[in-house]
Amino acid sequence: MPATSPAHHQRRRRRTNRLLATAAGVLTAGALAAAALPGSASAGESHGGKGTSHGHHGRYQDVQLLSFNDLHGNLEPPSGSSGRVTELQPDGTTKTVDAGGVEYLATHLREARKGNRYSVTAAGGDMVGASPLLSGLFHDEPTIEALNKLDLDVTSVGNHEFDEGAAELARLQNGGCHPVEGCYTDKRFKGADFPYLAANVLDEKTKKPVLEPYWVWKKQGVKVGFIGVTLEGTPDIVSAEGVKGLAFKDEVETIDKYAKVLQRQGVKSIVALIHEGGFPASSSYNYDCDSPGAGDGISGPIADIAKNITPQVDALVTGHTHNAYVCTIPDPAGKPRMVTSAASFGRLYTDTTLTYDRATGDIARTAVKSANHVVSRDVPKAPDMTRLIGEWNTLAAPIGNRPIGYISGDIVRDGTESPLGDLIADAQLEYGRTLDAETDLALMNPGGIRASLTYAAGGAEGDGVVTFAEGFTVQPFANTVNLQDFTGAQVIQALKEQVSGPNEAAPKILQISSGLTYTLDLTKTGADRVVTDSIRLDGSPINPSATYRVATNSFLAGGGDGFPTLGQGTNDLVGEDDLTALEQYLTANSTATDPIAPPKADRITIVS
Repeated sequence: MPATSPAHHQRRRRRTNRLLATAAGVLTAGALAAAALPGSASAGESHGGKGTSHGHHGRYQDVQLLSFNDLHGNLEPPSGSSGRVTELQPDGTTKTVDAGGVEYLATHLREARKGNRYSVTAAGGDMVGASPLLSGLFHDEPTIEALNKLDLDVTSVGNHEFDEGAAELARLQNGGCHPVEGCYTDKRFKGADFPYLAANVLDEKTKKPVLEPYWVWKKQGVKVGFIGVTLEGTPDIVSAEGVKGLAFKDEVETIDKYAKVLQRQGVKSIVALIHEGGFPASSSYNYDCDSPGAGDGISGPIADIAKNITPQVDALVTGHTHNAYVCTIPDPAGKPRMVTSAASFGRLYTDTTLTYDRATGDIARTAVKSANHVVSRDVPKAPDMTRLIGEWNTLAAPIGNRPIGYISGDIVRDGTESPLGDLIADAQLEYGRTLDAETDLALMNPGGIRASLTYAAGGAEGDGVVTFAEGFTVQPFANTVNLQDFTGAQVIQALKEQVSGPNEAAPKILQISSGLTYTLDLTKTGADRVVTDSIRLDGSPINPSATYRVATNSFLAGGGDGFPTLGQGTNDLVGEDDLTALEQYLTANSTATDPIAPPKADRITIVS
């Protein structure tokens, strides 16, 4: 979501200069059965068991579709809650399972492909962007290399593929050294072996897709077409610089358009890769999404999209919301159609069986089956992935392992108001006051906080130590800290935009600095949920006619995330990047003997 600022490349160059100056096993059947019913869905009775080929000359051929989404450059196992999934047990209870890491994802995918001669692997976007330091420091070249080794066949673009603009996305596709930082190793970056699909992302001048709109997988007479789109609202959640010169079109209209193109080419089996998602009724990855009826366990944008896409499309692989679901949602003809998402960060993968009818060239929709599976860490690591991670870690370690602060416990990003959100807002307020002592408050968008700070050591640094790599994982976007003047009326309006306009259906609650307090009344609707009379700064009501100096990141300062009022500030002053602000705050306010305690997250009073 956030931005590429002028300081972005400067910061990357500083990191690179400092860097240069300093420097498959076998699964058990039980492990593969990690996602038993009810975590699977079927559009009807199958013509054959999973992996059944029915013979090369038989009418029906099972095609295995393996899929995942929203990897976000998480090559190493994510820490904390980002590296766990919730699993529903047969007795109705739940447990958490450690999951993720490409060393394990590779092992699981390779084992899943065994016995399936007709197997294709696809992804639903956001493979890169908002990545941990191991990948983000090198403009996500390590992740592209890992995906090549995973034998990914095709992916849609996601909104984060545009964080650094279309030209950088084209470089990830086509290869070549970074235009500013050059080559990181003695080998030229070759780019992705798989196509990125961007059917609904058009060059404003040529009106043509910036990348291929579709791709066709073929094997021994079997043809399956893939159409890839990102959410139409990408410009609202990516910096203006990242989407400059691009137009994002309606998902349904675009998919319907290219479904017709594929049909004219004789491709009747079609899968849509859509970087847009939904909100499941359960946090467990293996809940029954079709209980009590088809698609009843899923809501949000993807539910409406699925109901409107042409019946010519046989299955939807989705993403963006980082949730897990396997649902059948009726298409416009009332026929059940599979819609899946595999959470995020490589913690799950989806195994879908598409039964191809050689007589018609189409998918026998009554035979489609699907289930999500945990990328558990109780399997052998893939040696080639271990080597890849090791090679890049050797380059990143001198920078990433440097301590920048100390904490006394987990500081999480969870909740309407989160402890980590408070800490980051305080860091930006304190940093802002080094630029201008009159800075009054700071506002931070929750989507810009990508991970929690965990007390337990992730490496050899020791418990409670916050490393630069961990800070980078929390705030990887290189947004600058910007100071602007707003009237009190504009501050009030910005707070109301959290729960109105584009954010009414899915509120985006800004994280606020110390001294700012208000009441959020969830029993009300729209802008009224922010109680105007409750808004206080250091105990005094906000004066609508007074001027307030506000610190935000450059993404919010551009009106991002549905906050147009924050794009109307005056008297701009641009500082260093937001990670610098966090690092300075942690260094100044914590020591090994006096660590920072998790903030109480008590600035917003919530009425529900």
